[in-house]
Amino acid sequence: MWKWFHQLASPPHFYRISAILAPWLAIPGTILIAYGAWQGLFVVPMDYQQGDAFRIIYVHVPSAYLSMMAYMIMATSGAIGLIWRIKLAHAVGAAAAPIGAGFTFLALCTGSIWGKPMWGTWWEWGDPRMMSELILLFLYFGYMALRSSIDDTTKADKASAVLALVGIVNVVIVHFSVEWWSSLHQGQTVFKKGTMDADMRIPLFIMLIGFTMVFGSMLLRRIRTEVLYRERRTRWVREMILSPEGGV
Repeated sequence: MWKWFHQLASPPHFYRISAILAPWLAIPGTILIAYGAWQGLFVVPMDYQQGDAFRIIYVHVPSAYLSMMAYMIMATSGAIGLIWRIKLAHAVGAAAAPIGAGFTFLALCTGSIWGKPMWGTWWEWGDPRMMSELILLFLYFGYMALRSSIDDTTKADKASAVLALVGIVNVVIVHFSVEWWSSLHQGQTVFKKGTMDADMRIPLFIMLIGFTMVFGSMLLRRIRTEVLYRERRTRWVREMILSPEGGV
């Protein structure tokens, strides 16, 4: 029953199957993003309170969602690597960190752009959602810095995995901050019935799916690069490089 899992955890098998899956995620994801952006920016009516400024939600919400999801992938893969000592799991964490940092930075930037017309300020240091998201960005930076500062890959994997697991606390704070403390941010509205018009909600869901698919494609491609680096001295990599196809 677990044969497929062990095969997927094998670096050569994963390298081959990820090459097939990545385009199947990237192409439909890009199409969904294009369609969702067109709907969100030009078709749906403007919000009766926020006007056209609300349209940045179609980039901000998917970015914020992926900033947390990427970290959870990073922490989960770290736990798998520590418990079951699966080498590929640590490669997933290493690959997810730069992408997660990018989406976190994008979420912070779009949030600031959205906040200026809504709150009259680009940044509010007392806002728990803003500050916890900023801390999330620093956690990504810390994870990548810690990994790059240790020459021994095995030690770097273990240390960075522990840091990722500790940082889960902040992900929980990011998600629930608007419920636990007084915040400039509005409460959870996307998934609550009656809080958002269907004409506005559907393009947002399309953007969420499209962003997630593109994220998956980016992650697979980065994992492939990480696997090649880690397995560069193995026989299967040498044979792949010397083959007529070159492993592409």
